[in-house]
Amino acid sequence: MSLLFQPSNPQETALGKLEREKNTDYWGLHTWSIENPGDFWSRAWDDLNLIGEKGDIAYQSGERFIDAKFFPNGVINVAENLLAHGDGVAIVGILEDGTRREITYAELREKSAAVAAAMKDLGISVGDRVVAWAPNVPEVMIFALGALSIGAIISTASPDFAPNAVEDRFGQVEPKLILLGDDYQYSGKSFDLKDKADEIIALLPTLKKAIRISEFETWIAPFSGAKPEFTRLPFDHPGFVLFSSGTTGKPKCITHSGAGVMLKAGAEQLYQFDMKAGERVFFFTTCGWMMWNWLFMCLIRGVTIVLFDGSPVFPRAHRLFDIAEKEKLNFFGVSAKFIDGIKKVGLKPSESHDLSNLRMIGSTGSVLVPEGFDYIYKHVKADVHLASMSGGTDICGCFVASVPTLGVYRGELQGPCLGMATKVFNAKGDIAKEDEKGELVCTVPFPSKPIGFWGDANHEKYLSAYFEGFPGVWTHGDFASVSKTGGFTLFGRSDATLNSKGVRIGTAEIYRVVETFPQIQECMAVSQDWDNDTRVVLFVVLKEGQKFDEDVAKEIKKALRDQASPRHVPDKIIVAPELPRTKSNKLVELAVTDVINGREVRNLDALANPKALEWFKNLPDLLK
Repeated sequence: MSLLFQPSNPQETALGKLEREKNTDYWGLHTWSIENPGDFWSRAWDDLNLIGEKGDIAYQSGERFIDAKFFPNGVINVAENLLAHGDGVAIVGILEDGTRREITYAELREKSAAVAAAMKDLGISVGDRVVAWAPNVPEVMIFALGALSIGAIISTASPDFAPNAVEDRFGQVEPKLILLGDDYQYSGKSFDLKDKADEIIALLPTLKKAIRISEFETWIAPFSGAKPEFTRLPFDHPGFVLFSSGTTGKPKCITHSGAGVMLKAGAEQLYQFDMKAGERVFFFTTCGWMMWNWLFMCLIRGVTIVLFDGSPVFPRAHRLFDIAEKEKLNFFGVSAKFIDGIKKVGLKPSESHDLSNLRMIGSTGSVLVPEGFDYIYKHVKADVHLASMSGGTDICGCFVASVPTLGVYRGELQGPCLGMATKVFNAKGDIAKEDEKGELVCTVPFPSKPIGFWGDANHEKYLSAYFEGFPGVWTHGDFASVSKTGGFTLFGRSDATLNSKGVRIGTAEIYRVVETFPQIQECMAVSQDWDNDTRVVLFVVLKEGQKFDEDVAKEIKKALRDQASPRHVPDKIIVAPELPRTKSNKLVELAVTDVINGREVRNLDALANPKALEWFKNLPDLLK
């Protein structure tokens, strides 16, 4: 194992202080945190200085993972806490054209109070849903704070999602209010959103009102000076709805406790990332990725959040490092795909930029390969703490992340987060041996576990999504192993979920568009390990007598871009003679995924036409 970084003052971190108090190292502290979840999460509440009432019980186990409760008698308001800890500048918003704005914590409190009053004026109250389809600008965070103040539930999406994809998501939660972008910039182009916004409004009949970002200040102006009011609610009151990739239909609406996400993210930001008040924190994200929610929650640490909306490599590949230098970032978060991309073009920020303020680089979205670690330490910053992390939309947080009191080893995520009983199981459900690949699982409940899926009354979809692999154990769908250091190595998805440009997307949305083409009988989208990342491959079966050429491929890609999003566009489209199916006639994406990635096919006996898999072996088109 190659040690790349050793923290210089681990004892001065919040984690180091907790280790000293408990008179143990990180591994002893982690064991305590998962064996005593009530004590640990209660301690995290205290260390984060949360405002509210804990009640007399911190943790109540249940018959099933989903039944466990945190602070079942507690009451809290998320917005009250997010607005209580900061001073000075709260949010910096930067657009691709260089437009820059600052919003102070004082302004944030004032504007979010006005938003809350404006929402109440519309009749929006506890439990109502409000949504945003917008670029990553400060108004979305202000809108979310206003909603959370009054106990409304917030859901967000990025403007590159087409109206039908937005309807698939927001339509299920029946929102009363929507915040809409007017336009956005990407790669030097401006995209007008007016027509799509009008279409979205028409597709959401439950709306009482739609607000354009250009109208935002006018909308809240009559309520300027409104006194902040925070409705304290049960700890497990829903605060956010995020959306799964949707491999078997419309995306699942993952409903999260607002306080649960705040406590989980806050604990990570305190213990795993050692964020301090006044630091400047950046993560390149859109409003459609859970990292937006995670970044939003950084307000609990009293930091300055730096937002950027646009292409990360326009007008030049150094763009994000320009921001890191100018904004004096302390935490710089990007996707593993971004790191791989700048490595390939030979960027050497350590020679061109002053990154002296930068103490931590966060990486997530897909697997950061060992060569990516080498690149960061050689060409970005030699003394930076590289925080490779892994979690998901499903938990709105991390299973595995950085550990400020331990060294960084090449290719490894440092360790499981406190409070997260993250392990690797083999196929028999036993803990995998050292360096043995297996399923990433979590054996103890945590505050940001979903409280349910919207509209899933008996939790059937919820239980099917996470607990079919091993009874009572959260199975996340990632291949992983644990080394002798205790660090984790991730190898990509173990299920049929696609990972496109670091964002998980679903096959059902692809199939719905592609199968409208007269040439296509049916199709299957799978993820291929490729060039230190993954790429999406679409296999299509043609109707009898139909032909397929480059023009049809271009039409399919354009339709997916227009009707779903750019992330749904496959990297390759290949005509196949037949697709494998189960005996109940379901397509078997996982079997094809295994074959094209050179893995052993699981559950071959379930296939009605197993010989169909032979065609997918060693396809020449997948070697280039």
